[in-house]
Amino acid sequence: MKTIVITGGTDGIGRALAQTYLDRGDTVVVIGRDATKALGTHCIQADLSLIRDNERVIAEIQAKFPMVDALVFCARHFRSRRRETPEGIEENFALFYLSRYLLGHGLLPLLENADSPIIMNVAGPGGDPSLIHWNDLEFSHGYDGSAALAQGGPLNDLLGVAFAGQAESIRTRYVLFHPGMTATGLSGEYDAAIEAHIRWMKKHGKSVADAIAPIVPLIDTPPGEPLSAFVEGRRISVAEGSGSFNAAAAARLHEVTRKLLP
Repeated sequence: MKTIVITGGTDGIGRALAQTYLDRGDTVVVIGRDATKALGTHCIQADLSLIRDNERVIAEIQAKFPMVDALVFCARHFRSRRRETPEGIEENFALFYLSRYLLGHGLLPLLENADSPIIMNVAGPGGDPSLIHWNDLEFSHGYDGSAALAQGGPLNDLLGVAFAGQAESIRTRYVLFHPGMTATGLSGEYDAAIEAHIRWMKKHGKSVADAIAPIVPLIDTPPGEPLSAFVEGRRISVAEGSGSFNAAAAARLHEVTRKLLP
């Protein structure tokens, strides 16, 4: 029996993955803002855009479980208008990137206790590195919700590169996965133009069941490489210089991130 931790596990792809593993008899820890929507008996209610909530989640999981077989990142929330968290961090950056950084590093010791540990990061690998606003990662000027969300893809690519850089000392495999356009709840607060696009996506996107079909086998049997990336089940290159996979940029982002943390 495995222990699976899923952020954003109360809706969409995260919820479907939670149901899949619960049906198998595995232990599933669901992390979300609304505990009433969670499946199973292990739910941690948290706002993962907050550093303090990520730290609390890590502490709770460490206290309850001796190991974690899979850590799955699905939490994401779109905002057409810029908003800062009570801790003063732009919310999209905080949730889509920073929480994944914190949870990945914080739960790594428990992952290393498992036989075949994996971090499954459902993001959007292989993006354009020029989408990263290095001089204004939190879009304090000229905020655009779509641009802020798009930046999350290459930021998470660099997060994966940084994890792969520890390959000589850790066994945890890092997998980046783009499920493609999926008809999910698509959590967010949208202006009229974006809302119309979201309705179109819900009508034409693939089902959640189809979206998770290639994810489950990767969680069950992680790839052998320290870092791998897939778009709708198709493997893409993570070689140095491919898209936003760049070791120097990953080290730069790591340093920037460390300076943000208390």
